[in-house]
Amino acid sequence: MRLRGRKGIRENLEAQPELIVLDPREYKGRWKERFGNDRPIYVELGMGKGQFISGMSVRYPDVNFIGMDMYDELIRRAGEKGKKAWAEKTGQNVEDVRPPNLNLALGNIEFIEEFFAPGEIERIYLNFSDPWPKAKHGRRRLTHPRFLNKYKQLLNEKGEIHFKTDSQTLFEFSLNAFAAVGLQMSDISLNLHRDGINENHVMTEYESKFHAQGMNIYRCEVKVGQAALRNYEEHKMDRF
Repeated sequence: MRLRGRKGIRENLEAQPELIVLDPREYKGRWKERFGNDRPIYVELGMGKGQFISGMSVRYPDVNFIGMDMYDELIRRAGEKGKKAWAEKTGQNVEDVRPPNLNLALGNIEFIEEFFAPGEIERIYLNFSDPWPKAKHGRRRLTHPRFLNKYKQLLNEKGEIHFKTDSQTLFEFSLNAFAAVGLQMSDISLNLHRDGINENHVMTEYESKFHAQGMNIYRCEVKVGQAALRNYEEHKMDRF
């Protein structure tokens, strides 16, 4: 992705330390301390411009959200969206808003194990990740087993992965990858918004665009932690 950032973007990010984390290694094992509470931590990996993570933080104030991306400009844009979303919710001026349960972290997902301690995360969102369509680039896909094995270490006993994409090829690859590392899938959808926009889901920028174009949105949930698996087993018959 090539982005044209604004002049002085790094200074802009440095001026928002309560919202933006420029070196997430500093908080490995201490994210709850940074948030100031023991609420569960949900992380979106590759958050783009931040529409999803901002909307989720407003909809679920009892959860701590971290949006991560490797581009300064996307962190800046997500920061603006996060503040705007909370300003609309609280009636404050955007300049005065401090989203209480949202952090944005600048980092390369390749090194995610350097940013979070084992069991520190309760949920990972993978939304419209780069499909890396060439077979030789398969190891770069965020649902490749080498990444999944990292996520398994970082997720706690309630841990889940929620995955959405517009790419049928990536979706099929991912289902096979989840199975290959022994993960339980549920809530598999081949067209999430078939009957109109599913209001239970906060949409990303790409999702809104692709849905408007009539494209299918593929989605599934993956149960990773033992408590998540037990809950799935106890309630799976209710789904049918």
